[in-house]
Amino acid sequence: MQRRHFLFATLGAAASTAPHAVPAAPLHWRQRVMLGLGTTLTLRAAHSDNAQAEVALDAAVAAIRRVEASMSLYRPDSELVRLNRQGYLERPSADLLKVLRAAQMVSRRSNGRFDLSVQPLWALHAKAQSEGREPTAAEIHAAQQCVGWQSLEVGEQRIELRRPGMALTFNGIAQGYASDAAREALRNHGIANALIDAGEYASLGRNEHGQAWTLGIEDPHDEQRLVATLRGDGRAVATSADNRSAFTADHKHHHIFDPATGDSPPDLSSVTVLAPSAMMADALTKVMFVAGPQQIPQLAKRWQVGVLWVDKAGRWEATADVLLA
Repeated sequence: MQRRHFLFATLGAAASTAPHAVPAAPLHWRQRVMLGLGTTLTLRAAHSDNAQAEVALDAAVAAIRRVEASMSLYRPDSELVRLNRQGYLERPSADLLKVLRAAQMVSRRSNGRFDLSVQPLWALHAKAQSEGREPTAAEIHAAQQCVGWQSLEVGEQRIELRRPGMALTFNGIAQGYASDAAREALRNHGIANALIDAGEYASLGRNEHGQAWTLGIEDPHDEQRLVATLRGDGRAVATSADNRSAFTADHKHHHIFDPATGDSPPDLSSVTVLAPSAMMADALTKVMFVAGPQQIPQLAKRWQVGVLWVDKAGRWEATADVLLA
């Protein structure tokens, strides 16, 4: 997976204090940059005690490493890789079970628009790309026979892939879950102001200037231009776009799949979702992408999330609860 680029900014002047208020202890900002989950991750956190800020960041990094050890496709010893290789996994971790159950809920409520088992489709398109061609209709049909979230059996002691050739990918949900895990670790260590970029964004409190975090949403076809700038409201933010992990230069075929067709949804270039958890925002970008622009407003209300979407011509729309800076 390649990094999905956002441009985040801490805009605005420092907030003023009320007359006669006792000034708060100054905050010290610390940052960690690391590689994980196939991308570059950045954690920024503030605390009045430098040492406590470092301890909190250590805990956040450990939380992300725990997610990576469970759900990465890039680590040969991860739980996910072992599950795909064996077709089953004994004694799954609590993290893996939590994400699998959330994924199954989203799959069920979205009528299969989100499906962790699209990995055979990704593998097919990647192989065809390496050979300088596109998959044939027969190849896509064959790969689709290996896809189906209903054939994933999840139990406390054992996970099993019940369909021949079946394999999972967590690339549509793990980064969001890692952002949530890092935010929780920071909060548990006394951090009230932070920004977590683990591929998807989660935040706490305010930026260095005492104002709401702002996030610029990149034009999927012009990395030097922003389509919009969002003003944070405490919700996590996730974006999926057709310019990352594209299989063809025209972005017609990319890493987001409609399980019903075995190919990429044709109408949209980018979808951003704002939700209470980054894991849910991450998963729902795929639901909205597959559903298409006509259904997004209704689905946003049903899921109670904010959505901003960009079509193939570069036109964008957003639901009313997306706050623009």
